[in-house]
Amino acid sequence: MDAKLADTHEPAEPEREARESVVIRFAGDSGDGMQFTGARFSLATALEGYDFATFPDFPAEIRAPAGTTYGVSAFQINFGGRAVLTSGDAPDVLIAMNPAALKVSLPGLATGALVIVNSGAFTEKNLHKAGYAENPLEHGTLESHRTLAIDISKMTLNAVEGTGLSRKQALRCKNMWALGLLYWMYARGKQATVEWIKKKFAKEPELAAANVAALNAGHAFGETAELPRGIAPEMVAKAPFAPGLYRMIIGTDAMAFGLMAGAGFAGLQLFIGSYPITPSSPLLHALAKLKSYGVIAFQAEDEIAAICSAIGASYAGLLGTTSSSGPGMALKTEALGLAITAELPLVVVNWQRGGPSTGLPTKTEQSDLYQAVFGRNADAPLPVIAARSPADCFESAIEAVRIATRYMTPVILLADGYIAHASEPWRLPDVDAMPRFPVTFRQEPEGFQPFARDPETLARGWAIPGTPGLEHRIGGLEHDSRRGDISYDPANHQKMTKMRAARIDGIADGIPQQDTALGDDAGPLAVVGWGSTYGAIYRAVENARNRGLGVSHIHLRYLWPFPKNLGDLLRRFERILVPEMNNGQLLTLLRSQYLLPAEGLDEVTGQPFKVAEIEAAIRTRLEN
Repeated sequence: MDAKLADTHEPAEPEREARESVVIRFAGDSGDGMQFTGARFSLATALEGYDFATFPDFPAEIRAPAGTTYGVSAFQINFGGRAVLTSGDAPDVLIAMNPAALKVSLPGLATGALVIVNSGAFTEKNLHKAGYAENPLEHGTLESHRTLAIDISKMTLNAVEGTGLSRKQALRCKNMWALGLLYWMYARGKQATVEWIKKKFAKEPELAAANVAALNAGHAFGETAELPRGIAPEMVAKAPFAPGLYRMIIGTDAMAFGLMAGAGFAGLQLFIGSYPITPSSPLLHALAKLKSYGVIAFQAEDEIAAICSAIGASYAGLLGTTSSSGPGMALKTEALGLAITAELPLVVVNWQRGGPSTGLPTKTEQSDLYQAVFGRNADAPLPVIAARSPADCFESAIEAVRIATRYMTPVILLADGYIAHASEPWRLPDVDAMPRFPVTFRQEPEGFQPFARDPETLARGWAIPGTPGLEHRIGGLEHDSRRGDISYDPANHQKMTKMRAARIDGIADGIPQQDTALGDDAGPLAVVGWGSTYGAIYRAVENARNRGLGVSHIHLRYLWPFPKNLGDLLRRFERILVPEMNNGQLLTLLRSQYLLPAEGLDEVTGQPFKVAEIEAAIRTRLEN
């Protein structure tokens, strides 16, 4: 139904319904500005002091036909009164800007969810594009939900009348109208958004004025409209925060800051050589903005040139880094073997996406674990670690740098598309208090041999080319164990193969022992995860424990080599469940390493795990 405006001009503050948490999903065509709308609502939520987690859900096609389900772009945010670890299972509120957005989002809504639709977009043409035979607003499709149908398009045109915009330009402001209504519903301040709009459109004042007018009009509508029964503004509880300075962070930015900090802690200049690929490209963009901090960013002509430039940087005494996704990692493989043979530090960030081949570029997955651990010719081990959340990308990147420089090895750091774009509050660390791990370059020529090793780490010395008396040769051919001269001797190749493996295995001595993220270190069931499944597993285990079930959560950062105590820890549980967004890759590693009867829970939909899915799996294994 269409909501009607009330006559009062100075409404009293409405009575707000109390909620512990709310999940909101903004959905529309890829040109409707849903990502901007969600990002502004997230920032307003952060400024109000809420804990939150977001999930930008991009369309898979760059230029899908407007109004089709293939072109739906969405942004989801979960905020509330306890620590927020996921973007939410089922939205409580959906803002659907067209029929396609409604059709794509409707199956995942919570029962009784509030559905706010732009009725002005529900034309016969748009209904046909979305695959509707009849108008869902008129034939009971939404009867299990609370529905607020508003002609947002018309309201926006009225709001921006007189700003000089064309009709097409004016309609682009409708996302700001919807944002204004949501600001009113959840008591968000507008001023930060107004200032952002003015700054963004500083050279186009008519666009700035129109967007501000639309924002204010949406807010005023909420203040003055006689909303249908059952639809009311809400007050959501705030989660307690530890004292400190916070900022909103996405995984890409946290990774960039972590790489820069790690290089600084090692006393090195940071170099990144990368080639654009979804969802990796934003890391190159983020680091390119940090050149004033000494970061060197290089966009190569292809993936092979990108990693080779990074290897060259490490050879020259910088911290070489590169970033890609699964298809690009496949192209980098030969050069990665070169870095292993040459024993040079290198950090390779893999933002995993759906595959194989080009697969699902804008959808998330965890299916590159086999590739990271085993995906090279011959016996060529290297360490693999994984970030668990957007904010955790910072610490994970620092740890990757520490391992790479301490053990003179490439390191693969796994993240994924979800982590890359998702955001959460991040408490700024006390960088001055964080431990340093400065690199010492070889300077004295006396007794120098390029592959002589540190007895503790088995790492070779790092000598910068051009250092007098330290001339040496490295390359991709097998070499002898000390001088680096090319060697085809069978016994030497056996020795070097074992030495490279021992150096990587020895990293287990320099990483923390594994503990539980939640729960006891023994019991009926352990749920073991890695990467971005952290939030969903933690919440599911917490909910199960609150119901009295004996379950614990173990989350792995170090995926190769495993922590030294991991096998002993896992054996103290009667059953092991491994949820992951692939077809059971960590499951295979755990079974092969420890001969344990672990069970898998697979999710390869391109979407993050839902808490309810893992809860159900826990109950199945413990309650039956």
